[in-house]
Amino acid sequence: MFMKRFAISFSFVLCNLSLVFAQQPINDNNTPLHLMKPEYKVGYGVSTAAGVKQTMDRVLKYIDAETPAVLVNKRTGKEVVRMKDIDADTQLKQGGFRLTSYEWGVTYSGVLAAYEATGDEAYKDYVYKRHRLLAEMAPYFKDIYEKNKHIDGNVRRVIDPHALDDAGAVCCSMIKAMGSVFKDADKGLRQLVDERISNYVDYIMNKEYRLADGTFARLRPQYNTVWLDDMFMGVPTVAYMGKYTGDAKYFDEAARQVLQFAERMWVPEKNLFRHGWVEIMEEHPAFHWGRANGWAILTMCEVLDVLPESHPKRAEILKLLRSHLKGLAALQHHDGYWHQLLDRNDTYLEASATAIYAYCFAHAINKGWVDAKVYGPVVQLAWHAVEASVNAKGQVENVCVGTGMGFDPSFYAYRPVHVMAAHGYGPVLWAGAEMLNLLKSQHPKMNDSAVWFYENEVPTDQPIFNYDGKIRF
Repeated sequence: MFMKRFAISFSFVLCNLSLVFAQQPINDNNTPLHLMKPEYKVGYGVSTAAGVKQTMDRVLKYIDAETPAVLVNKRTGKEVVRMKDIDADTQLKQGGFRLTSYEWGVTYSGVLAAYEATGDEAYKDYVYKRHRLLAEMAPYFKDIYEKNKHIDGNVRRVIDPHALDDAGAVCCSMIKAMGSVFKDADKGLRQLVDERISNYVDYIMNKEYRLADGTFARLRPQYNTVWLDDMFMGVPTVAYMGKYTGDAKYFDEAARQVLQFAERMWVPEKNLFRHGWVEIMEEHPAFHWGRANGWAILTMCEVLDVLPESHPKRAEILKLLRSHLKGLAALQHHDGYWHQLLDRNDTYLEASATAIYAYCFAHAINKGWVDAKVYGPVVQLAWHAVEASVNAKGQVENVCVGTGMGFDPSFYAYRPVHVMAAHGYGPVLWAGAEMLNLLKSQHPKMNDSAVWFYENEVPTDQPIFNYDGKIRF
């Protein structure tokens, strides 16, 4: 009844406003100016769980259609149903995205987070079907590959990884799935998934190129180059292996990697990471690419999720995470996004980094690492931007395509965006899942036209102002 009376009163005020506007000039004496509606570009206010889920479901429906869990003969196009019929001409059926890429490893983790947040079996089934296919096909393709026969490149990543991009993100999603999606699977299937995990981890721990101190590195574009991206491509898997096996050596290695990356890449005066570092250079340019900073902060969230509370490096990593969040919050655009180059507001607003940050801020709040009153509004505004980037088909727009490393602003500023850039889909689902968790644990409300976060359903220490200026508790 109260809300009905309020709605009628509010409508009456608005009607009177329109008459005032038509009859005389607006001024502070004749018009309640605070009732004027702001022209937000991507939305404002407190999201509903139903609205968040609708956006996530739209994305899931789209990626499900674009990533068939099917094997086919590349010459005939005929589906290969039985694993024993796999031969050198068999490949994964091509859709819009690759089932074995690192971007899809991110997506699997995002879908798993969505399943945990919603309990919706559709998310569980998505991961189950694709992980199961990758695990069951592997022994057959391995046999063909070991006979020196060429196999499809998307399959080869599963059998013989050549880079962190091939191994890390997919492996980490499989480790997570073993504790949820495959928890009740039969022993044979679990063993097949475990074999893929072991194969990936062997590459990361024993074969990936490193600097002299053990930091993950590459030989391009210069000899001994450190890419910020590689924090995420390798470190979360190492940390999760600590949880998966109970072996503390993995925790130690993950923590060491994070802090050695930070030694070279962290720019304390900006509370941001540089994208690249080249060992032979005396000066180290700092280009703060949005998505790479996303990979870094996502890595810290992943590591802190499993690193024991008693670990000697935990406090240092947590301090770094908090500093990074502070630096990022200061650079959020007023429409909720972050820029392609974070500290250059003449570069475009980019959706994949924004989605990663939305997840990380929300996750840090949900874990109790930072204060919801400070960073909750950042998350809410970011989610509006993420939501605005998901079109009616479930495609994610405004996503930067795959990007190498450069030491000039033009390289980053003119990178194309495209809905088929796979980097946006996992982060959007991850962000949506954590947004749902945030709405369960916190109580965001509109107070005097602004978004505020409260710990209790009904605040006891301060009033809530309605749009009519009247106080309610």
